[in-house]
Amino acid sequence: MRLNQNTLLLGKKVVLVPYTAEHVPRYHEWMKSEELQRLTASEPLTLEQEYAMQRSWREDSDKCTFIVLDAERWQARPGAAEESCMAGDVNLFLTDPGDPSLGEVEVMIAEPGCRGRGFGTEAALMMMSYGVTKLGLTKFEVKIGQENEPSLRMFRKLHFEQVAVSSVFQEVTLRLTMSEPERRWLQEQTSHVEEKPYRAGS
Repeated sequence: MRLNQNTLLLGKKVVLVPYTAEHVPRYHEWMKSEELQRLTASEPLTLEQEYAMQRSWREDSDKCTFIVLDAERWQARPGAAEESCMAGDVNLFLTDPGDPSLGEVEVMIAEPGCRGRGFGTEAALMMMSYGVTKLGLTKFEVKIGQENEPSLRMFRKLHFEQVAVSSVFQEVTLRLTMSEPERRWLQEQTSHVEEKPYRAGS
């Protein structure tokens, strides 16, 4: 999505930056992991396919992607390559052409040392806030593998409620509708987030 290509979001634990070609080699290394392929229901791609995917995600109007950086590492090493600070990614998919107010959220904290530290939670909240304020979204959905207990727990903590289970895909669907109280709650959770102009490698 071109909308976020010049946007950096600075949180307490994570920094969200647009997915650029600079991030592809590290991302490609992550996606060789069979565990991550299983958890994200992904097929392994060649490096060339990964570069093509990055370009298409930047162009597609129905996908919004940020790379999740470890904020502490990123701030401790000004000018360091972002690739060395990468923790994962967070995505918003506009999956229903008939309902532009619905976004499907996906979070992956791929770097083992960054898991269990609240990175996924903050990244998800920041992305939801971005979806509400910039994309006019009022409903969020997640589809999570039945065995992915950490993700299910995290999204339930973020007020998502289960609406469906697919035994065929071994997948649980959870949903959150942004009522006025939920919107206020989301604003409170993300009031510390700063939006800055992004320059690749800055």
